[in-house]
Amino acid sequence: MPRARRIYRQTARAAASEELRQTIATTFYKLLLSRSVDEITLDEVATAAGTTRQTVIRLFGGKEGLLGSIEAVASATAQPRIALPRNLSIRQALQTLTQHYEVMGDVTIRLLAQEERHPALRPALERGRREHRAWVAKWFPSSLKGVERERQITRLVVATDVYTWKLLRRDFGNSQKEVTRLVAGMIERLTGEAP
Repeated sequence: MPRARRIYRQTARAAASEELRQTIATTFYKLLLSRSVDEITLDEVATAAGTTRQTVIRLFGGKEGLLGSIEAVASATAQPRIALPRNLSIRQALQTLTQHYEVMGDVTIRLLAQEERHPALRPALERGRREHRAWVAKWFPSSLKGVERERQITRLVVATDVYTWKLLRRDFGNSQKEVTRLVAGMIERLTGEAP
C-alpha cells in the first residue's frame, strides 16, 4: 500500500505543478495585454501568480521560457474562431473574427511589434500567421487554381488581418460592427461575391 500512496502523491504533485505552470503562463499573458515584455519583471509575474520568483525561474527558466509559454494561451483563445462550424455564413465568420480581434487584437499588435527583439515570440506568431491563412482558405473557397488562388488568398489575408482591424478599429475609430461591414465590403470586391 505505501507504493500506491507514493504514486498518488507524485501524480498529485505533478498535477499541482502543471496547474501552477498554467497560472504563471496565464498571468504573464495577462500582463502582456497592457505592457511590453521589457516592462514586465519576473518578480511581478511571480507576485501576480501567487508564487515566488525562484519558482517562475525553476518552471520556465526566465522570460524567454515565459514567452514560449504564451503560444498555448494564445492558441486556446483563438480556438473558437478556428473551429467555427462550416454551416455559418461568411458574414457570421467575419463577425467572429472581429470579435476575436476585440479580445486578442491589441496584444497581438503589441507582440508583433516586439518580435524582432524577442525571438521566442516568433513560434507563436508564425503559428498565428499559418492558422489565419488556413482560416481564410477555408472560409473563402474559389474556383481559382495554382498561383492565382494563392494570390487571392494573400489578398484576403490582408483584408482580414489584425493590422487591417487595428487600422479600421483603433486608428480610424470605427465600431466593431462597422469594421465587419468594411471588411465584408473588401471581400465582396476581392471575390466578386457578397459575404
